[in-house]
Amino acid sequence: MSTSVVIRRNTISTTEAPWVRYTLTGIALVFVVLFLILPLAAVFTEALRKGLGAYFAALQEPDAWSAIKLTLIAAAISVPLNLVFGVAAAWAIAKYEFRGKSFLTTLVDLPFSVSPVVAGLIYVLMFGAQGWFGPWLAAHDIKIIFAVPGIVLATVFVTFPFIARELIPLMQAQGNDEEQAAIVLGATGWQTFWHVTLPNIKWGLIYGVILCNARAMGEFGAVSVVSGHIRGQTNTLPLHVEILYNEYQSVAAFAVASLLAILALVTLVIKSVAEWRHELELKAAADLPPEQPRAAPAIAAQ
Repeated sequence: MSTSVVIRRNTISTTEAPWVRYTLTGIALVFVVLFLILPLAAVFTEALRKGLGAYFAALQEPDAWSAIKLTLIAAAISVPLNLVFGVAAAWAIAKYEFRGKSFLTTLVDLPFSVSPVVAGLIYVLMFGAQGWFGPWLAAHDIKIIFAVPGIVLATVFVTFPFIARELIPLMQAQGNDEEQAAIVLGATGWQTFWHVTLPNIKWGLIYGVILCNARAMGEFGAVSVVSGHIRGQTNTLPLHVEILYNEYQSVAAFAVASLLAILALVTLVIKSVAEWRHELELKAAADLPPEQPRAAPAIAAQ
């Protein structure tokens, strides 16, 4: 009887009153509705205000297609580059001790603390016509600012922390035991990475790539500075939305904006599926008997 009393008292002491739970839940729901669901609904409502014909007509304009293509190009280049950099930086920071490690960690976080507009101005200062390398670039007919290379550079800068920051705490929590065991058993560096490190970080890597891709497609500030707003040439989707809205083409602006909203929703769905699969794997791993072989012996067998 005394044990049940203790358990009941502990349960009461660690459980909030019902009105507190309902209040917190209500506040969260109101916030989600006001700041997420209603704005999202407003985008699609305004985009379809004149019917599907006007909606698809806005998306079929040559300038809209050019903006879509440029957005995809910038993301297709920046995400793989940040994937390589993020894995390398996370591996170096999490697995090794060296001089300048804290400085490298600070550099990884730099785009989070610098305004994207400032980042764009830095590239203009470096590669613009009056910049440090501007005269040399002009002499060799190389165009970076107000061209696709500048947009890609700006996108890479603002998105490169996402993958590294997703992997660093994950790798630090996992430690080096499995990698060291694989090396002791005769695995090479690449074998250790492909068969031990990569399977352990694959879900964190997927999360980082999803977030990096979403930011690359939705980036505005840095790209706006280096693009020059050349219609049909250097406008990405966010810049094209701004131009349409400034020209009072609200239906077309919201139609193009709905594409970004759809991309955001698809990103959330993919992220949710990845998290669900990760939870299933963790549950399956927890149910394995303790004598299950680890990855390092598998490498040794190869």
